[in-house]
Amino acid sequence: MPSGDLSGAGVSVRVMRLLHTSDWHIGRSLHGADLLADQERVLTGLADLITAESVDVVLVAGDIYDRAIPPAAATAVLDSVLTALWSTGAQVIITPGNHDSSIRLAYAAGLLAANGVHLRTSVSSLAEPVLLQDAHGTVGIYGIPYLEPDLAKHALGMPQARGHTDVLSAAMDQIRADRDRRGLTRTVVLAHAFVAGGVRGDSERDISVGGVEVAPAEIFAGIDYVALGHLHRAQEIVPGVRYSGSPLPYSFAEADQVKSVTLVDFDAEGRAGVTVHELDRPRELVTLTGTVDELVNEPRYEAHVEDYVSAQLLDATRPVDAMRRLRARFSYCVHLDWAPIVDHIESTRSYGERIVGRSDLGIVTDFVQHVRATPVTTAETDLLSVALAAGRVAEGAS
Repeated sequence: MPSGDLSGAGVSVRVMRLLHTSDWHIGRSLHGADLLADQERVLTGLADLITAESVDVVLVAGDIYDRAIPPAAATAVLDSVLTALWSTGAQVIITPGNHDSSIRLAYAAGLLAANGVHLRTSVSSLAEPVLLQDAHGTVGIYGIPYLEPDLAKHALGMPQARGHTDVLSAAMDQIRADRDRRGLTRTVVLAHAFVAGGVRGDSERDISVGGVEVAPAEIFAGIDYVALGHLHRAQEIVPGVRYSGSPLPYSFAEADQVKSVTLVDFDAEGRAGVTVHELDRPRELVTLTGTVDELVNEPRYEAHVEDYVSAQLLDATRPVDAMRRLRARFSYCVHLDWAPIVDHIESTRSYGERIVGRSDLGIVTDFVQHVRATPVTTAETDLLSVALAAGRVAEGAS
């Protein structure tokens, strides 16, 4: 098994190197745009990093797929990715997240384990570690599948458990008991959960139960490294407890996030160092603001013709066929909002204030113009006037 080096005072120290990644969400789309090609490119590209950095173990902490029943194209991408990772000689350890089906992800687990790809998908086997050897002895790596509290509490033998904190605590009790029984001094845990102190985004699915979804980091006390999944922003909760984040941005709110994987070194004492490796993006995500004519014609937007684009349109009236016109220039324009500039003072007045002293006809024609985003014609004004008059006659007759 290859290993990295930590050098100090002229002495080279052999270490085991782990790569932590999560939240692949294979099969996810961006406002309807298929991301499979981008996902395959980034994830198979990890093989080059694994080789260059002499990575021994790849940890994938949940949400492999974007849905419990993935489409055939998504399973083909996962096959391509796992084949690329396997070809490096690194061991791969995978746990399911809240988007995955544990049962489906576990398919061919025995065959894959014989080839160095270890699926830890069952609550009943979460205290059965993958045991890896290096020059300093054994490292025990435990995988906790996503624990849905109402389901997991029975499998954990804790029917009284309530919420994520209780079921994660029960799982960690089993893991610590197994660790102590085996005499392991170096341990790693994979878990898919929302741990207190984490900053969430807008592309993670809510996993709250009864309004409680956050588990304290103290649950993982005594573990050398905790590889977390669920939150898409890479972040450290406390030393040794980290989210790797998703490998790609999955919403325009994530456009400015650095997407990365985490490299973790283990020496004789345990966790010896953590570094973050930024990942390249096949395409950037940008939000462009202006009128349709400006976005389509101005040279300053040329740099974004191959990016995923969200367009904020400032046209005074709703433009016709806007998406077709935008995609003629920006092939990957996936979203648009019509957000015309309005008079701030007018927009802050109440409806009652805005109609004081107005005629019924003026109010109705303004309403039609607002809803349709085009001026009301003379003929239409005449028709509305007749309709109002007829309404008054009917009202008087009643």
